[in-house]
Amino acid sequence: MTDAASQTAAVAVSALAELADPERAAGSQGFFKTAPGQYGAGDVFIGITVPAQRRVAKQFPSLPVSELDILLDSEVHEHRLTGLIIAGNLFERASRPAGIDDSLRDDLADWYLATVRRGRVNNWDLVDSSAGVILGGWLFDRPRDVLFELATSPLLWERRVAIITTQGFINRGDASTTLELAPMLLGDSEDLMHKAVGWMLREVGKRVDRELLIGFLDEYAGRMPRTALSYATEHLTPEQRAHYRAVPRTSVR
Repeated sequence: MTDAASQTAAVAVSALAELADPERAAGSQGFFKTAPGQYGAGDVFIGITVPAQRRVAKQFPSLPVSELDILLDSEVHEHRLTGLIIAGNLFERASRPAGIDDSLRDDLADWYLATVRRGRVNNWDLVDSSAGVILGGWLFDRPRDVLFELATSPLLWERRVAIITTQGFINRGDASTTLELAPMLLGDSEDLMHKAVGWMLREVGKRVDRELLIGFLDEYAGRMPRTALSYATEHLTPEQRAHYRAVPRTSVR
């Protein structure tokens, strides 16, 4: 399915509809906390696994940004996630050393930031599947001021985009921005942010340098929410985990 006429959001929506599973959708509504007052309030699921969505996304190697907007404006979660997977695939192809397309990379990064800011990247899996790939890839060799702006946003998903974007840097051996952002986010009230910060710190220790993680924990363990500390220390020795859990708690404000 690669002819230009087939590269539309409507065709993608039709392909997804064929895979819908009402029983799975009901389970997803609970798992992603869609009840009133919860973080995913109002989100709508049709019940499609992520691997199936990735298979559908591969059928759309040249979906225009205007069609991506249609998918991201949908109330259906799987439409938005599939759109973000397609965008990530486009960005990665445009970033291949054999044929870098800077214009498309710029367009996709601008589109992604605009999409985040209008509230369409609005659940944890949507953020986690896209921020590191698109924004992390684009900002790697650029100024990263926008991440510090997002980190101070009153909106949970913008703050999560800020820290998860740094996964793209970590995967290239650069932990600097993760270690700058993490202290800013230790006082966050949202458990989803505690998990995100701890996860990225764990990745610093796993993929960049364990001593950088140890240095961070030595300075900040007493200020870290328990969930963040648990995630960050997951790959340390039992003795190291016990040591940091026993650090006296101090104010995170």
